[in-house]
Amino acid sequence: MNWLWAIIVGLVLGLLAKAIIPGKQQIPLWLTIIFGILGGMLGNAASGWLGVQDTKGFDWTRHLLQVIGAVIVVGVGDMVWSSFRHNRGRATPR
Repeated sequence: MNWLWAIIVGLVLGLLAKAIIPGKQQIPLWLTIIFGILGGMLGNAASGWLGVQDTKGFDWTRHLLQVIGAVIVVGVGDMVWSSFRHNRGRATPR
């Protein structure tokens, strides 16, 4: 059941990151989910490094770091995906 929650949270974080980043992102939905999961993991790691992973009540800081991590991963991932897709259509010169 944990994998299902990871997919759901990854989807929410990925879509939220795509809404925050200006412009249109070219990544497909399945990659948005993966990048959202990776961004959430990055945010969790950052909250552990900052010592705010375990707080009483709602973990606003951890969730904010997860969104920031997702924005970073989706932004970088979109640039890589776009350059990969753009270069794929070109013929390599000999």
